[in-house]
Amino acid sequence: MTARANGAASQPNVLFIITDQQRADHTGFGGNEVVRTPNLDALAARGMVFDNAWVANPVCMPNRSTIMTGRMPSAHGVVFNDRSLEPGANTHVRQFRQAGYRTALIGKSHLQHGMSRNAVFPSGLSEPAIDDYWPSGWDTLEHAERYLDSAPEFPDSFYGFSQVELSIDHGARVSGHHLLWALDRGGRLEDLMVPMTAESPARRRSDRWWQIYQPPYGPEFHSTTFVTERTIAFIEDAASRAQPWLAWASYPDPHHPMSPPGKWFDRHSPDDMELPSSVDDPLDGAPRYVQAISRLHPASQRHWVTPCGVAGDRQMLREATAATYGMIEMIDEGIGQILAALGRLGQADNTIIVFTSDHGDMMGDHGLMLKGFLHYRGTLAVPYVIVDPRRSPGRTESLAGSIDLGPTLMDLAGVPSYEGIGGRSLVPVLDDPSATVRDEVLIEDDFPGALSMKVLTPVKTRTLVTSDLRLTRHSDGAEQLFDTAGDPSEIAPLGRSDPARRAEMYERLAAAMMEADDIARGMPVSTA
Repeated sequence: MTARANGAASQPNVLFIITDQQRADHTGFGGNEVVRTPNLDALAARGMVFDNAWVANPVCMPNRSTIMTGRMPSAHGVVFNDRSLEPGANTHVRQFRQAGYRTALIGKSHLQHGMSRNAVFPSGLSEPAIDDYWPSGWDTLEHAERYLDSAPEFPDSFYGFSQVELSIDHGARVSGHHLLWALDRGGRLEDLMVPMTAESPARRRSDRWWQIYQPPYGPEFHSTTFVTERTIAFIEDAASRAQPWLAWASYPDPHHPMSPPGKWFDRHSPDDMELPSSVDDPLDGAPRYVQAISRLHPASQRHWVTPCGVAGDRQMLREATAATYGMIEMIDEGIGQILAALGRLGQADNTIIVFTSDHGDMMGDHGLMLKGFLHYRGTLAVPYVIVDPRRSPGRTESLAGSIDLGPTLMDLAGVPSYEGIGGRSLVPVLDDPSATVRDEVLIEDDFPGALSMKVLTPVKTRTLVTSDLRLTRHSDGAEQLFDTAGDPSEIAPLGRSDPARRAEMYERLAAAMMEADDIARGMPVSTA
């Protein structure tokens, strides 16, 4: 273990960098030869790159809550973007804080449904009763309207974070602490608090899809700049104290709308964008709702967050890809600034770094756009790098899940764990890239609104990923089984043509679901 400037032995710091809706192959180290991510590539060269890493749920709030708790959505309760993580939930951040760490969340939280109140459809179900012991307003801390004049007062521990500076929205919409920061810098409210519609102000906008546009303000006010600068400020302050720290640098981009500011909007020409090999997938054997989504052009979206299709508009896809790459490259520059600050402050050799995303994006794969109930590699696989300065870098095909990040960090830092964790420590893989700690990854996906809405979307979906197969089963009976080793683009579902492997996957899926079943909730407490 290294020592700090004052000579005292120290625990390792933790820098957790997370983006929103970034595909595993939307980095240079992930094999993309067009998007330029030199800082992320250099970071990956210092750590262990997991090329077979998967989400626990392909939706923001469920998977972010899984990363925080180390538990499946069906265990921690956030099964969709319409409910908040319980305020007393055990999290790895809370454990670090109790172990003496300073903890900070800078950027997107989305552990509460503040933004999603306007982004999901009412289920038609009755609202849950809230007992008196819940703190008043506990789930309103991510409500954008609370930041129009000043920031609300946060509890001493927000899921374990003692310092919180939020950037709540996506695209060019600025809210949360981010809004107050931008206004203080001279930003104009009418440019910052814009609607999530085609009527929002923009310097330039695509004629094909309103969600591709250049914001009415420059990079100095954008969420990426906010997260970068405020993370560096936290690290600078923490470096002056004889106390270990944990920081979440949580970038809202490259989630749609695709709206990189300033020069980042023109970083790539749409004409130079390559189309995915599966863009013309006829989706034979795909569930009916997936086929229907593929025919829905973005111009006909029911809501700005709903999944849609390419619908034959290849130029729209090229424009969306080019703008997304600009957002990613702006993030990469920001991450480079944070890493440079670590070096300047003498923190680099004693800081564990994670880089990942909460889920991916279809971006034209199988003729589909965005995400949401689309169980393909594009949405389910994520970039996943763990850097421990005490360990050698490498690359591994060993299976890993978002659910494993918290247990791994606690293990690396010697921080006590807690009951109910379903994730596994990946330390054996960090020590030996040929080692394995799991044989499959379970992925859950629930859509409570389908109970009352007249939609084809299933209420529940469960996917099991192994080293060579992917089985997805929907609650309406539809299924897809792919040989991902022989068919990595997931074009030709096996159907029932291989009954032996199909039966084996169903047996393994049942076992994985039984293992994920929660037995920690309501567990006995001390009677002393």
